[in-house]
Amino acid sequence: MSTQPTRGLGPAAAAQILSLEYPMSLGVHDTYASAQKVVDYLSDHDFPVENVLIVGTDLKQLERVTGRLTRSRVMLGGVLSGAWLGLLIGLIFAMFDTSGFSLTSVLATVVFGAVFGTIWAAVGYSVTGGQRDFTSVTQVVATKYEVLTEHKHAARGRELLREMDPMAAAQAEVRRAQEASQSAAAADRAASPTDGPAPRNPG
Repeated sequence: MSTQPTRGLGPAAAAQILSLEYPMSLGVHDTYASAQKVVDYLSDHDFPVENVLIVGTDLKQLERVTGRLTRSRVMLGGVLSGAWLGLLIGLIFAMFDTSGFSLTSVLATVVFGAVFGTIWAAVGYSVTGGQRDFTSVTQVVATKYEVLTEHKHAARGRELLREMDPMAAAQAEVRRAQEASQSAAAADRAASPTDGPAPRNPG
């Protein structure tokens, strides 16, 4: 499997790639692996998978706490990041110095970067007021994955999936019928006039 990122494309080009003409559902899956397995099966049976789209729905954000954040850890991080930045800047200036490479100037830049990084980290930590004394990593994940295809290929796709997993295909058909019934009922309620009090007969 090869996945090509859309970075570098314009918004219009990315929207065109990540869209289908009148998409129809082939099934909803609890995991991406399950949705990928379906697309792999379709590909193995000569289905035009270039007309398939996997859509992650019901997004949720996960945040894993990785450790406790203390002032000493913040300061240490500031020292290290500042020193690395100072080293990079010092090496660049030293390489273009007409008087020759100077190790002293490089070390002085590293020290200055470490001091600046420490001050910057301390100020940032003070601004938070100790309200977030922990480190974490976050990720947005989908809880459902729906496989869509263009309407002209939907019948063939569902036929192949019935051969792949008859039980899952039957459940998908029931779910689509329920959604269609609910949509029709909602449309009928919206179209029906609102009942109100009967008009009074003057006189």
